[in-house]
Amino acid sequence: MNQAWKKHGIDIRPGTTITGKWHRHHYVIKKRLGSGAVGTVYLCDWNGRQVALKISDKNTSMTMEVNVLKSLKKVQGNRLGPYLLDVDDWESAGNIKYSFYVMEYLNGETLTSFIRRQGEEWIGVFMLQLLDDLERLHQSGWVFGDFKTENLIVVSSPPKVRWIDVGGTTKIGRAIKEYTEYYDRGYWGLGSRKAEPSYDLFALAMVFLNVFYPNRFDKGSHPQVTLLKMLNNVKQLRPYNECLKKALLGKYQSSAQMKNELVNTMHQIRASRKSKRTAGTSTSTGAPIAEAGGIFLIAAFYYISSLLLP
Repeated sequence: MNQAWKKHGIDIRPGTTITGKWHRHHYVIKKRLGSGAVGTVYLCDWNGRQVALKISDKNTSMTMEVNVLKSLKKVQGNRLGPYLLDVDDWESAGNIKYSFYVMEYLNGETLTSFIRRQGEEWIGVFMLQLLDDLERLHQSGWVFGDFKTENLIVVSSPPKVRWIDVGGTTKIGRAIKEYTEYYDRGYWGLGSRKAEPSYDLFALAMVFLNVFYPNRFDKGSHPQVTLLKMLNNVKQLRPYNECLKKALLGKYQSSAQMKNELVNTMHQIRASRKSKRTAGTSTSTGAPIAEAGGIFLIAAFYYISSLLLP
C-alpha cells in the first residue's frame, strides 16, 4: 500500500459514549471496524440502531468526505455510498477535538467470499452492476479512486454490491488523492494517476483478479506481461477475458463503453451455446460455453432486477 494507507488509528474503547457537540446525539462504541488514511470507523449503537461512525482529527479531509457522500446521494437517487445520517464534533476527556460523521451500517460479506460461496456465475452480475454504478458516478463528475475489493460489500435481498468507503473519491481531472498500489494503474506502469473513468475501470478489472488471487501477486520486471498472464490463467474469467484485458490496457474511455461490450459478449456466448446445442455437439470445449450461457441468464435476471431497486 502507498503512503495514503498508513494507519492513523484513533483508539476508542468499546462502551464509550460519543456525544455530538452540536446535535447532542449519543453513540455507544461497540467495536472498531477499520482504519484508513483519514480516520477510524466504529460500529456504534444509536437508539437501538446499528450505525457506522467515522472519526478523525483531520477536519478538512472529513469535510471533503462528507461533501462526497452528499454529492453521491444526489446521483439519480442511486445508493452509490452509504446513507449519511449525522455530522458533528466531539471533545474527548482530554479536551481533544475530533470531527465525525455517521453512516448507515451495511452488513454483508466480501465480494470474494460471496463468489466463492455462491458460484462464479455471479461475476457477470456484479461486473454489470458495478459498471452501471461507475457510469452514474462518472457522469456526475467523480472518479471513485480507491476502488478495491476491501471497499465493496455484498448485501442481500437481492444480492447487490455496495460501496463502503468513499474517501478516495476525486473530481474528474484532478490527481487521484488516495489509492492502493495493487489496484493503481500507475503502480503497474499502465497509465497516470489522473482522475478519469479509465482509472476506475483498470481497478475494476483488478478487483475481479483479486477474487482469484486473494494473496495478490508481484508485478515482476514486465508488469503488463504479468497482468495479462495472470488474467489468462483464471478459467472463471475467460468469458470476460477480452473486456477485462481492454480495461487493464486503458482501451475504454467510459464505463458505458465497457458495459456495452460486456453485454454484447454475453449475448454472443449465449448464441454460441444455443448453436452448439442445436447441432448436438458435445465436446470438451463446450464446457466453458455452457457455463457462460448460465452466467448470461442469471446475470440478465439480476441485472434487470437491480435496475428496479432504489
